[in-house]
Amino acid sequence: MTELPRKAAARTARLAALPLGYAGRTALGFGKRIGGQSADAVLSEIQQRTAEQLFRTLGELKGGAMKFGQALSVLEAALPDELAGPYREQLTRLQDSAPAMPTQQVRDALERDLGPDWREQLVWLDGGPAAAASIGQVHQGRWHDGRLVAVKVQYPGAGEALRSDLKQLSRLARTIGTLVPGIDVKPLIEEMQARTEEELDYRLEGRAQQSFAEAFRGDPEISVPDVIAAGDTTLVTEWMESTSSLAAVIADGTRAERDHYGELFVRFLVSGPTRTGMLHADPHPGNFRILPVEDGRPGRMGVLDFGAVARLPDGEFPVAMGTLLRVAGIEDHDQLLEGLRREGFVKDNVRIDPELLLDYLAPFVEPTRVERFRFSREWMQTQFQRVNNPRDPAYTVALKLNLPPSYLLIHRTWLGAVGILSQLEAEVPFRQILAESLPGFAEPGPASS
Repeated sequence: MTELPRKAAARTARLAALPLGYAGRTALGFGKRIGGQSADAVLSEIQQRTAEQLFRTLGELKGGAMKFGQALSVLEAALPDELAGPYREQLTRLQDSAPAMPTQQVRDALERDLGPDWREQLVWLDGGPAAAASIGQVHQGRWHDGRLVAVKVQYPGAGEALRSDLKQLSRLARTIGTLVPGIDVKPLIEEMQARTEEELDYRLEGRAQQSFAEAFRGDPEISVPDVIAAGDTTLVTEWMESTSSLAAVIADGTRAERDHYGELFVRFLVSGPTRTGMLHADPHPGNFRILPVEDGRPGRMGVLDFGAVARLPDGEFPVAMGTLLRVAGIEDHDQLLEGLRREGFVKDNVRIDPELLLDYLAPFVEPTRVERFRFSREWMQTQFQRVNNPRDPAYTVALKLNLPPSYLLIHRTWLGAVGILSQLEAEVPFRQILAESLPGFAEPGPASS
């Protein structure tokens, strides 16, 4: 057996062991309960051990397994505290870290992509990685013109590992779902499988990043590094000096920092499509960096990793999206249902209660009804539990709704963004930002005579 198939087999075995480990711990817990320990104590111990195994395994495997874990991490705020507590530390760690690959593999990739004379272009390369993520890692270097650069290099065999991991995770979706109660992991994995080839193409990522860099050049709040060179598995961009990421603000940020960077986060996501025709579709905290303080003012927010972007058909969010959010906000039940039917969210032959429909959409609509909205874990947990409770009337709405393919990545990004804002517990002028940048959301002007 060659090295790559041997590694793939080992990865598959470790993923397959996750549900087995959970089953074993549950059986052990049952024995402890018979022995006299309280149910709460046993459950807490099981969850702690499960969280450690799940996210340690996902982090070590990199590839699709780690990417899946990062996607779960932005939804952590939706889980009840008694479930989320044991997972939170592992999830947060996974958002901003990963194991490193040997320096020689980095040099080999640079030679393949930049040519045998790559050292004449990249005159200095730090031997240790500055950051690592799901399918690649970043080193600091110096370009021949003196600029500090970030050199992102894809892990050898990353494509094969990513496809293999996601295929295995898809098979195990039902059982892995028991490890993170309340989150339907199957659609999440299917979406990742659909975007695999785009995320592996560093040339495509480079073009997307450069479009954002040009669109946000000179912006007083947002910074995107310019792209200098790109190959199949190598991406060289200008170096961005940052002090931390949104993950650090989530963990230790002041109230002012949470509100400030929460607002910048929303402004970037919502205005990006109008400026570039693309939506940055990988909203996990490690991709959003905190830049140094400037003239006594809070630092700008830097944005990285453009491997996952939604290239929107009309170069912006669908006008219907803003229109539907606006009519939902003013509780126009009939117009909302009619609009959802027109967009394909509700099939023609499906009957649905307009009031229950509006109730189900509350997590997306409620922040648009006030001048400033305070996101929080408590709020998101309440919304999440309500729509996942079979006894709640709103639960039946989910079974009747259809998600059109054109909205799939928008929906996942929007939900992930709400998850991050809830982790930040940020108060932001959500309605104002949508009115400024989301087509169809602003009140229509008076009809001309």
